Amino acid sequence: MRMCGSGLWSPGSRASSVTMARPAAVTLLAALIAVAAADFSVLKSPQNQVFRAGNYKLSGERIPDVISLSMGLSVEEDLSWEGLGVGNIFQRPRATVLVTVTGVDKLPLSGNEISYPIENAVPYSVDGVVNSIHSLFSEEMPLVLQLAPIEERVYMVGKANMVFEDLPVTLRQLRSRLEQENSILATVSLGSLYKNDEIDRLFLSEMQSLQDIPSLLSRHKHLAKDNVPDIYALEFTGLEEIKKRYGEDSVKFKDATRILSECLQKFADEMYSMYGGNAIVEVVAVETFETPLTRKSRSILETQTATAPANPYNLAYDYNFDYAVVFNIILWIMIGLALAVIAISYNLWNMDPGYDSIIYRMTNQKIRMD
Repeated sequence: MRMCGSGLWSPGSRASSVTMARPAAVTLLAALIAVAAADFSVLKSPQNQVFRAGNYKLSGERIPDVISLSMGLSVEEDLSWEGLGVGNIFQRPRATVLVTVTGVDKLPLSGNEISYPIENAVPYSVDGVVNSIHSLFSEEMPLVLQLAPIEERVYMVGKANMVFEDLPVTLRQLRSRLEQENSILATVSLGSLYKNDEIDRLFLSEMQSLQDIPSLLSRHKHLAKDNVPDIYALEFTGLEEIKKRYGEDSVKFKDATRILSECLQKFADEMYSMYGGNAIVEVVAVETFETPLTRKSRSILETQTATAPANPYNLAYDYNFDYAVVFNIILWIMIGLALAVIAISYNLWNMDPGYDSIIYRMTNQKIRMD
C-alpha cells in the first residue's frame, strides 16, 4: 500500500473513480447527441429550384437564410451550403411553407423528399424573412401566416387576415372544430389515440390546422397565382408532449408519428398544387430545442431607430450589405451621362449646316436671296 498526501491509495480507489467518471461522460455525450439530432427535409420544390441530394450538413441557425435565398431574397452573411443550388433567378417560388416539428429527429415520410442533417439545432426564427417580404412587397399585400396552435400564437400579415379569418387559433376554437363532422377525426385512423384525452386532443388540433389551411386558401385561389411571394411558418409541439407522457416506444407515439407523416404529406401535396407547382414545402424535425421557440410581438408599422454609440475616434458608420449595389448603380449612371454629354457636345460643335435640315440651311445668305 502506498501513501499519498494524508490518505491511503489503493488500485481499487482509482478504478472506482474511473468507473464513476464514465457514466458522466456517457450522459454528457448522449445529451449532446439528443440536442443535435435534427433533420431538414424538402418535401416539395419547383423544378427551377435546385436542392441537391446529399449528406450536406446544415447549421440550425442558417435555416432562415436558406429560406431567404430560395425565395430570391438577399442575406447579410454569405451561405456556403452545397445543398442549395442557384436555380432560375428569374422565376422564384410563389410560396414557402416551413413546418417545425419537435419530438422526433426524422419523420417516416414517403421517401421522395430530400433530407439534410442539421447540426447545432438551436431555436430559429423567420421574422427576418417576413420583414424582408413585407418591406419589398408591402403594396401587394403578401400572405404571411405564422402559427403555433398549442401555444395559441398566430401572426398574420397582408391578405392572410382575410383568407384565414375562420382559421381556429385558440384551444377553445380548435376543440370546437374537432367536434364538427368534417374534422380531421373523420379522415384519419386514430389507432390508439383518444379524442377526449387532453394530450391527444392537442396533437389532433395541430393536424386539424394542416387540413384547414389549404381548405381556406382554396376559396381564394387567385391569391396563389400572383407574383407576390407568400410564407407560412407552422410550429407543432404536440408530438413532443405525447412522447413526454407515454414514451418513445409507446403505441400512442408511433400512431401519432404515422398520423403526422400522413397529414404532412397530404398538406404538402395540396399546398404545392394550390400554387401550381411553384411552392417549396419544408419540414424541420428536431428531438427538442435547448430553449423553446419564442418570437417577440411587434407591430408592422413599428420603426426601429439605431442609436449610435459614443465614438471617440470619429469613425465612419458601418455600411450595410446594399452599399456596393447602390454605389455601382450611381457610379455607372453618372459615367454614362457624362459620356453622353461629351458626345452630344462634340457633334453639335462640328455640325455642318449644309447637310442638315431646312432650319439650319436658312442661315445661309445665298439661300435667303434666292
